[in-house]
Amino acid sequence: MITTKINQIKVLENGNIASPKGYTAGGVHCGIRKTKLDFGWIHSNIPAVAAGVYTLNAFQAAPLKLTKNSIEKEKRIQTVVVNSGIANACTGNQGYLDALETQRLAADKMGIHKDYVAVASTGLIGKTLPMEKIKVGIAEIGEANNSSAENFEKAILTTDTVTKHIGVQVEVEGKTVTIGGAAKGSGMICPNMATMLAFITTDAAIEENALQQALKSMTDCSFNRITVDGDCSTNDMVLALANGQQGNTPLNEHHPDWSIFLEAFKFVCEALAKQIARDGEGATKLIEIHVEGAPTERAAGQVAKAVISSNLVKTAIFGSDPNWGRIVCAVGYSEQPLDPEKVNVSLGNINVVKNGVPLEFDEVKATSYLRNEEVQLFVDLQNGKEKALAWGCDLTYDYVKINASYRT
Repeated sequence: MITTKINQIKVLENGNIASPKGYTAGGVHCGIRKTKLDFGWIHSNIPAVAAGVYTLNAFQAAPLKLTKNSIEKEKRIQTVVVNSGIANACTGNQGYLDALETQRLAADKMGIHKDYVAVASTGLIGKTLPMEKIKVGIAEIGEANNSSAENFEKAILTTDTVTKHIGVQVEVEGKTVTIGGAAKGSGMICPNMATMLAFITTDAAIEENALQQALKSMTDCSFNRITVDGDCSTNDMVLALANGQQGNTPLNEHHPDWSIFLEAFKFVCEALAKQIARDGEGATKLIEIHVEGAPTERAAGQVAKAVISSNLVKTAIFGSDPNWGRIVCAVGYSEQPLDPEKVNVSLGNINVVKNGVPLEFDEVKATSYLRNEEVQLFVDLQNGKEKALAWGCDLTYDYVKINASYRT
């Protein structure tokens, strides 16, 4: 297996959700969608310590509420089942009963307690699950011909154009610990979660509270720092599982190797978040916002979110238009402490604003830079030492086409 080393983190070639010891994954076509895979699963050979973060949308979907309840009750998950095509959101009591039935059937299939099953759904809002088709998918869990991480990655997609996965390794107590991840997300993506599902697995042993705190803090600086269109969905969740199969002393914030594990965990979250942003519906460019010189990390993050969420900034990048005025406008309405007469802005390495005043710059060169598939924007507030990143994509004609006919 080929690896790339970044600091102490080894990035695995084709690393995925099943790379850590003791996990399998798979996916099948159960009939919810016309031809594409639409039912997937992850399974740990033993119950894994589990943590979750969830959408802030008030209309939380039935499977999300069920999974949240199970994790709060047991702090363990062994099997995750996911369907695409239908979100099972805004479906009332029947939707919750269907999520419960999905959980029970999956537990029976795997021979485990029902609260050790997490359920997730993504797709069209307002339709109930076709339970006969869900049963077809559940019957296939664990079958050898359907068991592959690639099948799982495909089964959870909706309008995504590519699968999203990552796998890394770090040393903990001299043992090689692996962290794997998979995600879906392309539209309805906004900071505070998105129409996105993300799953992270590790064979490290981690204490319950430490895993929950790690997931929450890393989500805040990764999944909560991406946007495609500013919409916050009903089904978003990120789940993390740690099955302890490497046999290390359970990690917590006092463990001497906690910082290196946390760095690797953050790397996985950021990698998945950037893959989601890059695959925004109709997107042609990944945009990365760097904000520095803020009084607090939160302030830097809020400024970065304001810029990446601006439709005017996103359309300017799509058109390769070096209209820096849209950037400073977004910085100004971020409601964070700043002095307009100190703000600097750059498009890549092209400085366009210094101390709030426009600079003479080569517009042809700037336009050429903005034609790249990856664009970096830099904002320096000169008002502190904290910094933050955010990611998004350009807003294109195809985004409108895709969403104008989503149901038809």
